[in-house]
Amino acid sequence: MTDLTRLSLKALRDGLARKEFTALEATDAYLAAIDAGNGKLNAYVAVTADKARDMAKASDERIGKGEARPLEGVPLGVKDLFATEGVHTQAASRILEGFKPEYESSVTSNLWRDGAVMLGKLNMDEFAMGSSNESSFYGPVINPWRGESGEDLVPGGSSGGSAAAVSAWLCAGATATDTGGSIRQPAAFTGTVGIKPTYGRCSRWGIIAYASSLDQAGPLARTVEDSAIMLKSMSGFDPKDSTSADLQVPDFAAAVERGVKGLTIGVPREYRIEGMPAEIERLWQQGLEWLKAEGATVRDISLPHTNYALPAYYVVSPAEASSNLARYDGVRYGLRVSGKDITDMYEMTRAEGFGREVKRRVMIGTYVLSAGYYDAYYVQAQKVRTLIKKDFEDAFNAGVDAILTPATPSAAFRIADEEMKVDLVKMYLNDIFTVTVNMAGLPGIAVPAGKDGQGLPLGLQLIGKPFDEETLFAAGRVIEKSAALDLAPAQWW
Repeated sequence: MTDLTRLSLKALRDGLARKEFTALEATDAYLAAIDAGNGKLNAYVAVTADKARDMAKASDERIGKGEARPLEGVPLGVKDLFATEGVHTQAASRILEGFKPEYESSVTSNLWRDGAVMLGKLNMDEFAMGSSNESSFYGPVINPWRGESGEDLVPGGSSGGSAAAVSAWLCAGATATDTGGSIRQPAAFTGTVGIKPTYGRCSRWGIIAYASSLDQAGPLARTVEDSAIMLKSMSGFDPKDSTSADLQVPDFAAAVERGVKGLTIGVPREYRIEGMPAEIERLWQQGLEWLKAEGATVRDISLPHTNYALPAYYVVSPAEASSNLARYDGVRYGLRVSGKDITDMYEMTRAEGFGREVKRRVMIGTYVLSAGYYDAYYVQAQKVRTLIKKDFEDAFNAGVDAILTPATPSAAFRIADEEMKVDLVKMYLNDIFTVTVNMAGLPGIAVPAGKDGQGLPLGLQLIGKPFDEETLFAAGRVIEKSAALDLAPAQWW
């Protein structure tokens, strides 16, 4: 029998609909894969085997009655940032120790409504703060891909568990979130496809907040078509989220094979950063050639405020984080460390409950919001954000349909890379190509497009107009077909 874990999400869904195998068989295959591999990869922080089998049995009943839904019987992993009713939800942080919400996030509710099966909760950087998935209370996630020397590599962050699980066939697809690149960077590091949709496309209700004006949910999957199928189910207006867009959700999968003939693809000169590896530059040029060969026109453009995006992002996001994380005080839920009085209890709980990176960002955020510095830092960063958004608007108004850039400045790097640990700015520079998309609220997709000299995956990023994810899927599919990569890491786990 075919290994069901190696099928694409679409092939699995279609096989289930044709009754070639059952949802329970598919779920058991994935649970077996998790049991065999998670000990080494550390992608899952909680496996919900009984719940998964119950959901799969319910799917089989509906399939038997001819009542199949869009994701009927498809086993998915859920990033630990999404509230799941009665199931471990801790944002990979000690401060939420033991927390099991009594409600379900809107995004996961949509997936279960459409028949998907929950395999468990996926590891991540604590409170989604990180680019390497090394800040998790549960320890680092290991990338299924390895370099020539066989050393452990990071899967990217913060959605590293989601990306690793998809890449290693431990789920058919996974939910993820993106605040400054946390879907697209892990996708590029693991040879998977990740889309950060337009801000407001997916509800944020029930997603543990990092930076509310930047956070957006999206899928990680093995193919462009799989990610389109998932995003259709994840999206939709939600009256519980005041930033949710009241727009009809397109059939994203129908746009995948639309092609790029007649489209104009912008190439921002500011993304040609000093010191960019030659292999990244060559891959970028190859991507442009692939799009031109399918009928697209390429045009150089300028996004003049790009250089200010990363510093502005690391003012805005910690500021919002310091406000959002103020609610974790040990009083109502999660960790509580006793003290001599309530103030001491607050201080000790937060000191023991938060990891180093979270403390760092809360301190930065508190500083930039403090009296005397608010105008100098936070207000200025918001002004820069407005200018970044206008740069994109000017490009799109001038006839550009989508923008092509590298997804990351390198392939995956070593876990516990001492240079990265010492030089935090270098770690933060991993988001240099992705943060502008969040600052402007735009959609962006990372698609595997090549490999580096060690055979590690490299991705290209496409940036689109607001609520025009369809063009990104169409252009991403052209890159996917043209690259024709073998994206199966050698199984060592």
